[in-house]
Amino acid sequence: MKKKYILPLFLLVQIIFLKILPFFPDFVEGFYSNNLYVRISHFSRGLLGRLPFSFGDFMYAFLILSIISWFWRIRKTWKLAWKDHLLKVVGKISIFYFFFHLLWAFNYYRKPLFEKMEIKREYSDADLLAFTKRLITKTNDIQFQITKNDSAKVVFPYSQEETFQMNLNGYRNLEKEHSFFKYEILSVKKSLFSMSLTYMGFGGYLNPFTNEAQVNDLLPMYNFPLTSAHEMAHQIGFASENECNFIGVLASIKNEDLYFQYSGYSFALRYCLGIWKFKNERIFNELKKTIHPGILKNYQESQDFWKKYDTFIDKGFHFLYDNFLKTNNQKDGMESYSKFIDLMINYYKGKEF
Repeated sequence: MKKKYILPLFLLVQIIFLKILPFFPDFVEGFYSNNLYVRISHFSRGLLGRLPFSFGDFMYAFLILSIISWFWRIRKTWKLAWKDHLLKVVGKISIFYFFFHLLWAFNYYRKPLFEKMEIKREYSDADLLAFTKRLITKTNDIQFQITKNDSAKVVFPYSQEETFQMNLNGYRNLEKEHSFFKYEILSVKKSLFSMSLTYMGFGGYLNPFTNEAQVNDLLPMYNFPLTSAHEMAHQIGFASENECNFIGVLASIKNEDLYFQYSGYSFALRYCLGIWKFKNERIFNELKKTIHPGILKNYQESQDFWKKYDTFIDKGFHFLYDNFLKTNNQKDGMESYSKFIDLMINYYKGKEF
């Protein structure tokens, strides 16, 4: 067999393999997520975590320029040698696809967190209403403790670099209750592509090749601890967006700092309110009246921020990412972000915040 066909055929083998893998979540959990991936991620973060810049972002920039340069060089020979060029492209995709999964993405196929933690996923409207009211009480209380004024929005006092370090406190406290949330070797960076991420509608991402957590440094700061905690959850091997929202909220509210707790509670509350606005606008309006005006000002701050960058670009990227998630064992796609509420409700049922 000619060498030029080997990598394209390897891509086909990988696709078939990934169609089978969802039937073996326990194998992925034991062999990859809790073993091989831990070693890979520790090596990557240990190597790159101390760098003051995002190595992964530079790598992506170089890759994009290389692709553009390659297409420019072959522009005159594309029609004559299109088959060879196409095989080269597919071969490169095959290599990219292999390392993407080896270095991180096999985590998409691990055992679901609700099974691992023995949490139910179903809840009633009564459960949601009771949980939302508890969140309102708690968020109101923390907002007032911080501002001493129920009408004042929370202004975050720490720098972004301090936030990355302080997030470790929440993860350490979370680890005491659940050892599988252990976070070691900090490697969280401000993304060099923050403006691009903003127009795309994203607060951050994990670079699967370098295991650096990238956070959009243009975000409203009151929400910054939660966003970075979410990306840190990806780093410890959780691929599902709803699971990372759940872990990010837990790590934030278990932090000893009130500002971090506020970031977590206000985030969860906003999602609960969004569900009620969709389900029953009358109940939504009644609940909204009980929320401190200062909290609503923070929500408006976020809304104004994203509205400023709202274009067709973010809708296009959300459509692409929705389909990307669906092809990677997350059948709910972008909707999975809000699915963490079922984990929150059932995790805290009968427990104090």
